[in-house]
Amino acid sequence: MELIDAEGNIKISDTRTTICIIGARQHNLKNVSLTIPKDQLVVITGPSGSGKSSLAFDTLYAEGQRKYVESLSVYARQFLDMMPKPEVDSITGLCPSISIEQKSISHNPRSTVGTVTEIYDYFRLLFARIGKVYSPVTGMCIEPQSASQMVQRILALPVDEKYVLLAPIVRGGKGEFKPTFAGLKKQGYRKVKVDDQFYDIEEVPQLKKNTMHDISVVVHRFRIPNQEDTQFLDTLTQSVEQALRLGEQYIVVEPLAPPTGPTLHLSGTMSCPVSGFSLPEIEPRLFSFNSPYGACSFCDGLGVLSFGNFEEENEQDNAVCNKCHGDRLSQAALCVKIQDVHIAQVGKWPLEELSTWINHIEPLIEEDKRVISTPIFREIKSRIQFLMDVGLGYLTLSRASGTLSGGETQRIRLASQIGSGLTGVLYVLDEPSIGLHQRDNDRLIRTLHRLRDLGNTVIVVEHDEDTIRQSDYVIDMGPGAGYLGGNLVAKGTPKEIEAHPNSLTGAYLRGDKKILVPEKLRSGRKDEQLQLVDANVNNLKNLTVSFPLGKMIGVTGVSGSGKSSLIMDTLCKGIRHLNQNRDLKDICGKISGTEWIDKMVEMDQSPIGRTPRSNVATYTGVFTLIREWFAMLPDSKTRGYTAGRFSFNVQAGRCEHCKGDGVLCIEMHFLPNVYTTCPQCLGQRYNEQTLEVRYKEKNIGDVLKMSVTEALSFFQDIASIHKHLSIIESVGLGYVQIGQGAPTLSGGEAQRVKLAKELMKRSTGKTLYILDEPTTGLHFDDVHQLLILLHRLADQGNTLIIIEHNLDVLKTLDWIIDIGPEGGQAGGYIVAEGTPQTIAECPESYTGTYLAPYLKKTY
Repeated sequence: MELIDAEGNIKISDTRTTICIIGARQHNLKNVSLTIPKDQLVVITGPSGSGKSSLAFDTLYAEGQRKYVESLSVYARQFLDMMPKPEVDSITGLCPSISIEQKSISHNPRSTVGTVTEIYDYFRLLFARIGKVYSPVTGMCIEPQSASQMVQRILALPVDEKYVLLAPIVRGGKGEFKPTFAGLKKQGYRKVKVDDQFYDIEEVPQLKKNTMHDISVVVHRFRIPNQEDTQFLDTLTQSVEQALRLGEQYIVVEPLAPPTGPTLHLSGTMSCPVSGFSLPEIEPRLFSFNSPYGACSFCDGLGVLSFGNFEEENEQDNAVCNKCHGDRLSQAALCVKIQDVHIAQVGKWPLEELSTWINHIEPLIEEDKRVISTPIFREIKSRIQFLMDVGLGYLTLSRASGTLSGGETQRIRLASQIGSGLTGVLYVLDEPSIGLHQRDNDRLIRTLHRLRDLGNTVIVVEHDEDTIRQSDYVIDMGPGAGYLGGNLVAKGTPKEIEAHPNSLTGAYLRGDKKILVPEKLRSGRKDEQLQLVDANVNNLKNLTVSFPLGKMIGVTGVSGSGKSSLIMDTLCKGIRHLNQNRDLKDICGKISGTEWIDKMVEMDQSPIGRTPRSNVATYTGVFTLIREWFAMLPDSKTRGYTAGRFSFNVQAGRCEHCKGDGVLCIEMHFLPNVYTTCPQCLGQRYNEQTLEVRYKEKNIGDVLKMSVTEALSFFQDIASIHKHLSIIESVGLGYVQIGQGAPTLSGGEAQRVKLAKELMKRSTGKTLYILDEPTTGLHFDDVHQLLILLHRLADQGNTLIIIEHNLDVLKTLDWIIDIGPEGGQAGGYIVAEGTPQTIAECPESYTGTYLAPYLKKTY
């Protein structure tokens, strides 16, 4: 139901079916008013920087979070003043809100997929309740048994065989043990077994004092009867109980000569009667590598011995722990098994394989343990299924959280929310399709529909065409980025957006605007190629791959197929090793052709810095030019200010209250930390004296708050600064503030900042560029502009290797390598390689199936 008239006035307030926003002005939003239908899948789209996140996260979610805190205790409400209220006149009909963003879950090496999803916690409970203990020395199953259970085991021995019941009292002990024998004789025992020989107790030879000895007492000699004998049963039971008391809960039933029957080693405790290996009561914490009770003591539960710094972004010289061999757990934890599998093995299997194993073993669980295991299996299976439904079946529970991409992290959170079963919630997601192959994207869309069908409102900031077309409602922001955006361009069903004359998104949906297929592919550099031989990192199956130089090459495949393993973990790492004169052990057999390239530039989605002090301007070097320009102003020269005065890292010029950060961090014990503007500099970062120096009525603090596009106009008369800013804008970052802190940049934005920095350098024509999903976070039109720049690099003779799923990108490339066919262990093969047309004609290629229709579009 429409609640706002043409003038933006509220007509009616039906908070049951809609969320009504009046006068949203957060960041670049220009007094936006609209209604959003509840219980639907709503996509907010538009060019990068058009205001999508400002509307979804900084307005809707932020206000929802504030409303939640308002409902808490008096103690919690004291933090409300520290949580800035979004600049909006009113929001009605708001539901409790949950944000699912692309931020990494944790960089703590102890955090894994299993711990984050809580699946590993359920496995710990499962192994503690139904796992069986096996001696690491003998491999025997160790089960504590009562005397009656032991008697039943004995009665199952071959009939008419003669046996002796022994109670071990010394195992591997040094000494003569004269008092021991004397005590046994006094108790009435007449026979003992010493070091594999039977003796009358009076005839035991003198034992060597410094030699290890095993001593057992003969408690009872018997023959298994042909038929049930009540008297024999009573006598045997009494003998077993007597042996248990004497041998500290251990007994051995051994056949007498000729030994045709088996030997029974039985224990009343969690101990091996042969080796003496013992285990206390099994608890879930035994299987926690974050607990001293269960962690490997040698590596403290990390699985590796660290010789380097975990914060280093380059090579980390960490060796696998030689005690637990990377399993993280103590020997005791690894001795507990279900169907001959210990918990560390479970953690190393891809979720799809793990799901198959669970379905196989569940019917095999003993009847008396099913009451305990059934609810645990139910939780494990449902959580694994949710993860597979969002295309993460290739992940393992032992995978470190810090190695996950933003898209993988977000989809894990999404799966967890579906598992929670909440209804009436407003979910706000930030491009969940990132990192997904088109086949896996279909699964994701089904998951979003499922979350909606539970009775929730799902708002997704997204550029993916399929997600837009399969949504219920679309909000198109724009028309441009930064100060050129912030307007509501169009809203309605996908078909209404497609037909809207002013919508840039609609123009691409209906085909008025399009990314064209090149008429001619590059021939590349004749006979020059990079070649990998026997690549076997992770799931790669000893691949030999050639990369023709002088071309734009795409590496694609379903999620988890081995793309990053091939490029980032093998090619890039291998070339770095060669440059450092290190061998290629555990990477590949050989890399040839490096003589044809003069340098390799990696542009992945890792942050450009870890603190707010690192930003777009400092990383690209533009800020140095700006500081030098401010230092040349007449007011600066009069005051004696140098370029250093305009650095927020230098005490002379910065605000000391916030140390030049412009914000103060408030720790919230029940919510994420809140950053509030510094009350002294008001977010300007500098002290009053520094801010008095102005150029065109703007001080250095004002300049840092400008978007790249605004700064481009502001510095249009200063050639050096203008040139650098124009390159940053050309990679689709015109909307980003030049002083925006590195931690606030998405992975895609960080990657494009790196690309801009490279474009500022003079090209040699022999550079190898490695890009990891450069279209992350980009609208159709931004992808178009980015491709123009990438093709410009390739036209200069450089080689670009791009890990990518975007079909509009793949159709413009010269060469494609398709990895698969599936994710995890079912991947790691080359499915197809060649031109886009060759891939499209390959029936085994999932990529080709989706790519073929794109190649049929007109030039």
